[in-house]
Amino acid sequence: MELLQLRYFRTVARMEHMTKAAQELLIAQPALSKTISRLEEDVGVPLFDRHGGRIHLNTFGKAFLDKVEKALALLEEGRKEVSELAGLEQGGIHLATTTLDRLTDALGEFLTLHPEVNFRITQASMEEMTHLVETGEVDMCFTALPIDRPDISSVSVLKEDIYLAVPQGHRFAGKKSIRLSELAEDPFIGYKEGFPFQRMNDLLFQEAGIMPNFVCRVDEPAAISSLVRAGLGVALVGKCGGPNSPLNLLHIEFPVCQRNFQIAWHEKRYLSLASRKFREFLIGYFAESDSVSSG
Repeated sequence: MELLQLRYFRTVARMEHMTKAAQELLIAQPALSKTISRLEEDVGVPLFDRHGGRIHLNTFGKAFLDKVEKALALLEEGRKEVSELAGLEQGGIHLATTTLDRLTDALGEFLTLHPEVNFRITQASMEEMTHLVETGEVDMCFTALPIDRPDISSVSVLKEDIYLAVPQGHRFAGKKSIRLSELAEDPFIGYKEGFPFQRMNDLLFQEAGIMPNFVCRVDEPAAISSLVRAGLGVALVGKCGGPNSPLNLLHIEFPVCQRNFQIAWHEKRYLSLASRKFREFLIGYFAESDSVSSG
């Protein structure tokens, strides 16, 4: 049984599609099929159910996948730890996040201080991030929603107020603050269903006792700002550049509207020195930014 076979098996098991897996692995599909067949011979049982051109992970395959993911994660942890002990590199960081706009400035400053650190960043849904951090495929996650799983720890690095953005000429454009319930009849611009920010916003609408009338749903924060400025509707937004924002931002009196961005990691997996440095850097970076903006 070879390490390459296990890595190929993990990809095929995740995608349950031989051709797509071969494309992701950058190998020929027949070669991948032979590799999986040899692995099944070594294990002694079929790991996939095959029906025509379709494959599905069977009971044997699911049990084997669990062990394979743990084994590959342990090997990767060992490689990182030995590399650091041997002084071969300062370390690498594989980070998963649903949004990059809160991180770009912090990333730039960290890399200025530590140019030897190698970053890999994966933009993923909450479900994908949870899987990635549990299996050890990423070192940590930057998320505005908690990951409620055993052995997943987190630390809050950024608390961000949520405002109501209204276009020029809106009846509330001259106000400083409002209650969210006052917008019950207004057209809203929101994120697509399932988008992490929208899941948080839905809880706020529920607490306010309203069901917003969505006229448009997007998956890019910049699109929301543009559509509000165009006059299509109102929206819940983050700071959006603070006092220099081109939007009319109203403080929300009720309910309390905040996003709590966190760094999350797996307690039982090895966290590289670079990852630990980055975690501490983010805590200090956002604490300093918050004190400057409120000073």
